[in-house]
Amino acid sequence: MKDPRVERLARLICRYSIGATKGDAILITYEPAGEPLAEELYGEVLRSGGHPMLRINPGWAQEIFYREAAPHQLDRTSPFELQEAEKTRAWILVAATSNTRRKSGVDPKKVARAQIARRPILETVFSRMAKKEWTFMIAPFPAEGDAQEAEMGLSEYEDFVYRALLVDRRDPIAEWKKISARQAALVRRFSRIRDLRIVGEGTDIRMSVKGRKWINCDGHHNLPDGEIFTGPVEDSVEGTIRYTYPAIYQGREVTDVRLTFKKGKVVKAEAAKGEDLLKSLLDMDEGARRVGEVAVGTNYGITRFTRSILFDEKIGGSIHMAVGRSIPESGGVNQSTLHWDMIKDMRKGGEIHADGKVIYRNGRFLR
Repeated sequence: MKDPRVERLARLICRYSIGATKGDAILITYEPAGEPLAEELYGEVLRSGGHPMLRINPGWAQEIFYREAAPHQLDRTSPFELQEAEKTRAWILVAATSNTRRKSGVDPKKVARAQIARRPILETVFSRMAKKEWTFMIAPFPAEGDAQEAEMGLSEYEDFVYRALLVDRRDPIAEWKKISARQAALVRRFSRIRDLRIVGEGTDIRMSVKGRKWINCDGHHNLPDGEIFTGPVEDSVEGTIRYTYPAIYQGREVTDVRLTFKKGKVVKAEAAKGEDLLKSLLDMDEGARRVGEVAVGTNYGITRFTRSILFDEKIGGSIHMAVGRSIPESGGVNQSTLHWDMIKDMRKGGEIHADGKVIYRNGRFLR
């Protein structure tokens, strides 16, 4: 018997998130563990009048690639993926993993090298996004591997995921529209800010956000959603931040990350575990040591860390910053192949200061 929550999720993605319409070429990428959602999406795209394309991306393929690929293969930009970026109107990634630790033994330098080769693909999609020609959606389907990472049984994890997505409600689209309206008010408030300061345990960091645009993340690119973000002025970031939660990169974990910035650039990077990976990725290219995004998580329905960035960066009462590429629509101009979100819990003593005034304390906005 089909789970009606999966059907509602596919409908939410196609009708609300990407707005699929007649004639749209829509790529659906998934691991075998995510096939039930891929199946529902395929039918929903057809009902919208679009043209669905399926690409299965099994986890073992990446494992073999990083083990066997020669230098010229690591440095190759896939013409197939580039064509997908050029010709599709939308891309849906079903995030469902049977084994989240497949890359745990991979040389981080190989990962960084392969990411650099993807730069033409990233340039294409960001350019098309800026012109409103292309969009993407990343949405989870609860799988055994992800449940294990979150330290839950599968049925418990399914309930957690579908609650966070609001597809346990009768009309998820109406619910996400309400969230969009609430966050729009926050965006208006933050858009008046010039200087931002974040204070907390091991953290005192300042940056200018003058002239930058705050973005309302309301379920159109990620599900679950619930954050507002911008790109800080690239050379303005000063101070130190200590991240509460592990930073996860392609299944590999870096814990107790501490970054110190001067004139917008990371000048000191430390971690209790995974420091070699941290430094390797920060050295990926010139822009990898600068901040591309600063954000506030607003989804108070997500209360626990799951080791999945789709959920964790949205935790109500958290902030996150990404080193690397800016999102162009925010006004940020930093260029990098890297975009790596790192999360800090603000619920115990954390503060956000706007132009010298405290506007957020202990994970909540002040009136």
